[in-house]
Amino acid sequence: MPETNTSEHDLSELTTPEVEAILDAEDAALDERGSLTSDFVYQVRERIGEDDADGVLDLVEDLKPADVADLIEQLGEEDTKSFIRLVGAELPAGALAELEDGARDTVIDALTTEQLAEAVTELDTDEAAFVLEDMTQEDRDEVLAEMPIADRLAVRAALEYGEETAGRIMQRDVFAAPGYWNVGQIIDRLRSAERLPETFYDVYVVDPTYKIIGLVPLSRFVKAKRDTKIENLIEDEPVIIDAGMDQEEVAYLFEKYNLISAPVIDEGRRLVGMITVDDVVEIVHSEADEDMLALAGINDDNSINVPIRKVARSRFVWLLVNLGTAILASVVIGIFDGTIEQMVALAILMPIVASMGGNAGTQTMTVAVRNLSTRTLTAATAVRAVYKETAVSALNGVAFAVLMGAAAALWYLLLAGQSAADAWALGGVLAAAMIINMLCAGLAGILIPLALDRAGQDPAVSSAVFVTTVTDIVGFSAFLGLAAVFLVG
Repeated sequence: MPETNTSEHDLSELTTPEVEAILDAEDAALDERGSLTSDFVYQVRERIGEDDADGVLDLVEDLKPADVADLIEQLGEEDTKSFIRLVGAELPAGALAELEDGARDTVIDALTTEQLAEAVTELDTDEAAFVLEDMTQEDRDEVLAEMPIADRLAVRAALEYGEETAGRIMQRDVFAAPGYWNVGQIIDRLRSAERLPETFYDVYVVDPTYKIIGLVPLSRFVKAKRDTKIENLIEDEPVIIDAGMDQEEVAYLFEKYNLISAPVIDEGRRLVGMITVDDVVEIVHSEADEDMLALAGINDDNSINVPIRKVARSRFVWLLVNLGTAILASVVIGIFDGTIEQMVALAILMPIVASMGGNAGTQTMTVAVRNLSTRTLTAATAVRAVYKETAVSALNGVAFAVLMGAAAALWYLLLAGQSAADAWALGGVLAAAMIINMLCAGLAGILIPLALDRAGQDPAVSSAVFVTTVTDIVGFSAFLGLAAVFLVG
């Protein structure tokens, strides 16, 4: 399946009108932000509806794989099946790796085994493994059986590593040389090699058993004389990644040490692949999306192309947990039903206490989860972070307590016609409850993520429901409890 995109055109060999035609075609498809225009998607749908294969190909032939993937995600399931049937072998292989899960499943189902095998063969090993990993073992074996043996073995090896590990995302094609080779020999080898990585930044130096000795950045390599031995150019203390390392750890190392690429080794320190910065960009994007969705109790299977039942099922669990916490908060309110009956104003004001505590807790929790993921919140900085977040919550609690306490007192005094003593007592109870709840919200917002992280759980997934539970229960208990003692007791 050839990848037909603008980058594959050798513009130097085209006439000016041909170049302008290619650029005009892209301009018609993309807006100023680089997104597909609605008019273009509508034109593709029209050609699909007319069963016009040539028309569809004319429209998409100059799109990059990522843009083709974007188009497929906007077509919907039935139009996607028709699109694949009309495009056939002209589908860019790279589009498969760019698709969201739901759309990719539809495309895979629409392709024949031979077509899918041909497409996967054109991908890098890590991308091929990514495309095949969610298929059933039987379907995956059928696709692998159609691939050339070298590619088949490489993809099988990649799939043996755990999901979200360095071994799964690494590129297996690397360039390595023994330490006794000189620069001239390596240059000659680079020129004659039939299979090189599409993009690489270092020459890896290995011993006879392929154990990595070190690496030489290309920037240093190209400045050296031809007779210089490569072992004399090795970079001191390079960052080396274990194949079993979690991909978040990989991203952290790349960010911390400003890496462009890094070698990957197995348990015997043998070189098995490399990870480049473009792989890490995808990791960071994926992990950020995952954490953002997790904070709302949503998993990552929520694109527009995922079936409704699957999305509903994935959200049901956390909604059920939230229902349980809401019932718990209602039980707390029920304990003070007599207090509320004697003073209806409490029912009007108590949502303010719970809401402010919930928002304060969410702010602190979000900062804590982010700092945990970026390693700025560690055991060494935990005490300082707890103090800071508690102090921030206390200061905000006092500020809003004064504001809302005064507002409640004036409202109760001027509009409800109550005595000044009763009005200011109500304002004082509201203020005290807000200080207590926002202080507890700050503590919960920082301590709960820390505790979950210490327990080996993902704080992004579970923190929100616990923090909300704490702020609701503390808020209602503090406000209604103080009211029971000082206002109606």
